[in-house]
Amino acid sequence: MKPKRMNRPVFISIVMVLSTLVVAVGGYAAALITGSILTDEDQLNFAETSTVVDEEGEVLARLFFEDRSNISIDEIPEHVQQSFIAVEDHRFHEHQGVDFIAIGRALYRDILAGAAVEGGSTITQQLAKNVYLENDKTLLRKTKEVLISMNLERNFSKDTLLEMYLNQIYFGHGVYGIERASELYFDKSAKDLTVAEGALLAAIPKAPYHYSPASDIERAEKRRGTVLALMERHGFINEETMTGAMNTPISSDVHTEPEMDASFYTYVDMMIQEGIEKHGISEQQFFTGGYTIEVPIHHELQNTAYSEMENNEHFPDESTGVQAAYVMLDNKTGAVKAVQGGRDYVRKGLNRVNIPRQPGSAFKPLSVYAPALESGQYKPYSLLKDELLEYGDYEPSNVNDVYQGSITMRDAIIQSTNTSAVWLLNELGTAKGIEWANEAVPEFQDDGLSVALGGMSEGVSPLHMASAYTAFANGGIKSEPYFINSVKASNGESIVEAEIDQSQLLSEQNAWYMTRMLESAVKEGTAQPGNTDHALAGKTGTTNFEGVDGGNRDAWFVGYTPQYTGAMWMGYDSTTEEQYLQGGSAYPTQLFKSILNSVPVTEQGVAFHKPEGVSELESPVQFAAIEDLDAALTLQGEGFLNVKLNWTAAEDDRLVYNIYEVKDGEASKVGEVEGEGSYTVNRANMFSLGDYMVVPFNPQTGQEGEPSNVADVSVMSIF
Repeated sequence: MKPKRMNRPVFISIVMVLSTLVVAVGGYAAALITGSILTDEDQLNFAETSTVVDEEGEVLARLFFEDRSNISIDEIPEHVQQSFIAVEDHRFHEHQGVDFIAIGRALYRDILAGAAVEGGSTITQQLAKNVYLENDKTLLRKTKEVLISMNLERNFSKDTLLEMYLNQIYFGHGVYGIERASELYFDKSAKDLTVAEGALLAAIPKAPYHYSPASDIERAEKRRGTVLALMERHGFINEETMTGAMNTPISSDVHTEPEMDASFYTYVDMMIQEGIEKHGISEQQFFTGGYTIEVPIHHELQNTAYSEMENNEHFPDESTGVQAAYVMLDNKTGAVKAVQGGRDYVRKGLNRVNIPRQPGSAFKPLSVYAPALESGQYKPYSLLKDELLEYGDYEPSNVNDVYQGSITMRDAIIQSTNTSAVWLLNELGTAKGIEWANEAVPEFQDDGLSVALGGMSEGVSPLHMASAYTAFANGGIKSEPYFINSVKASNGESIVEAEIDQSQLLSEQNAWYMTRMLESAVKEGTAQPGNTDHALAGKTGTTNFEGVDGGNRDAWFVGYTPQYTGAMWMGYDSTTEEQYLQGGSAYPTQLFKSILNSVPVTEQGVAFHKPEGVSELESPVQFAAIEDLDAALTLQGEGFLNVKLNWTAAEDDRLVYNIYEVKDGEASKVGEVEGEGSYTVNRANMFSLGDYMVVPFNPQTGQEGEPSNVADVSVMSIF
């Protein structure tokens, strides 16, 4: 007959007793040394939930591995402390980490029962096990537990040990610690718990799933009664208090915190990444540090960007496959107000806001027009060539294959002509244009004329495009993006305070010129699609998909209001002959405006306001046809003859009229007049009279218009 094997729980109980004896025999000092070696005090800093809030303090997200809010023992009512002591370790204040009386009693009862029916672990031992030995399954675990408990008792007060225990234990439904448990089950702080509520919380840790009132209200009530009875037995409460608490109804409701809204996923991920790269806060720290992280988010822009990007109506053929990325910054600071990394963005997923894309014509202001203005050689109404020209083996063309010969910089931006941008970069010098652009966006290695049209080997991300355009919106000062206003520890100590990072890229005057030209691109040019009441300046951009007529790889709108600067990219993650973008920049432009419209138009946002000390960009001077020029002789004082010219002047009184005398088919300028429809040629020779014509002249561009009719002088007019 085989000998009967000893029951495992009984065996463990015997090991526990023997371990205790080993400690006693081996010496107290040796035990403390061993316990100290096993104890890492850093592990007693329990992970706390961090909270992400907006500038008004509204909670956006909670970051945690273990959902916990540590609190001081002084914030926990005495009766709540007593409820845990009563049920877990009523001799807590008498022993030194190991309760030999409780161990002996537990061992005796376990042997009699042939099973583990009573535990002998103290609160200190439970703390040691939970913190240091949770994954230790060896039979020596009890020995380690005893040694660590003795070391903890030597180094910490009873109040501190109880505080750590109450902050560490698990209460079910994903929450840890007494404070979060109180919020979960009673929607209040632990400092406000009643006797009945404290007893219920003390009932749960033994078996959180079984004793949670949300799981089994009857079992929870019975277990609470046990706790209250023990509190009365050990003198913590009287019988009347016990009876009243036992008769207090229990609710099965739990007050869980909502999960992070999907619309915030990109923002929170980029916030964490900034913390890692810029402030040296690890991802682990974000999820365990109990921080309060304030971010400069704009709720309406963030939520609307998410919902509008989910709406297929904003995409070509209402496609679900076309992707998009969106970011909006505060002009003056660079604070990120809204960001979406894709239409189906998942936590730590592919973030298209950070992925470089070919910017197309949206890059022209950075690679060509701003550098040209800053050179001092060109102004908004400077004339540029708009012709089909070859530059070695590079021959840029306009999208519509229409060429005007010459065009002003302003009109080139409005119409997004390619040939004029390339011509201007060639005249300016590619090195100068690229040097300026490398200040606006992260440095790139491309050095050819195709950079004028955004032709780059790597491209530029939407985040960097938005940041670059803040220079136009902010008086020439570029603002670097940031996601974190501040990070505060759980004790209120400030760990991070945002520092605005800015650099001057162009003069305030030229920034204003760019604003006016880009505003015209929205009102009159390629960025017209969609509607908004906000003052808006910006530039579209597209890149072609070679071999597919009308197909695009990328479509952009980058623009700004008096308050915000943003970028919207649209396209496929991978462009193929079966999957390419159609519809050009109209779609991202319309979507950008649709998101912008979620923000009410303020007095500040209804128009761009010219900074003091800069000159306004005048509206373009308009030519007018002159078909009614009349010339007549007039007799002035002292017998001199003059020729009086009259015509219908244009409404634009800035137009200058050059006066020409025509003789023998040759025209020579004899005068000019600004804004008027008459001119007098003094002291004419009636025996050698010529004919006359008037040619309008644009002082902005230095360009003459079409000449008027040729008028001969009426000699009869003086008789």
